[in-house]
Amino acid sequence: MADPWTSERQARIAPPDLWDPLVRISHWGIAFIVVMNALLTKGGSPLHLWLGWIGMALLLLRLVWGVLGPVEARFSALVSGRAPQYRSHNPAGALMVYAFWVTLAVVIGTGLLRTGGQTPMAAAREDAAVASGDWSVLVTETDGGGESRFGTLPGEVHTVAANLLLILAALHVAGVAVESRAMRRNLVAPMLTGSKRRRG
Repeated sequence: MADPWTSERQARIAPPDLWDPLVRISHWGIAFIVVMNALLTKGGSPLHLWLGWIGMALLLLRLVWGVLGPVEARFSALVSGRAPQYRSHNPAGALMVYAFWVTLAVVIGTGLLRTGGQTPMAAAREDAAVASGDWSVLVTETDGGGESRFGTLPGEVHTVAANLLLILAALHVAGVAVESRAMRRNLVAPMLTGSKRRRG
């Protein structure tokens, strides 16, 4: 078994394979889900719910990986030392990661509150029943006439947080573009290939 201290020292000396497959899959998966749910799906639709549940799974997986994963995937690597070249994110990038994860958790949590934790399969059954003329599925004994026990607050917070998530995503893309240009280094390629090493 490899000594974790030796592995961590070697990671500081050698240029790391910056982003492992799980980090990249969760990054691009969440990016895809945010764009799809914000711009292309109807809120509350089975597809919107499926994507939300998958997003929740990806976020939880990434958070667990931030504790158990390789050195570069850990939370401790988000800001490391005083060196001008960071192994992982620079301080501004680390703040963006945390802001994005917290906002995504709020979107997911309020989405669950808004739907009462309804699964995509239940939403699809409900849609099919309504399409066949059975509107009774929309009323339950506990919903107080169609409103959640929290009132409209979860829906309002969900909308605001989803819009904030889009703003953070736009700032992230702009930050990557500006830093790539300033450092004369492609910061997108490592998130696609996993490697920070310069070729040639």
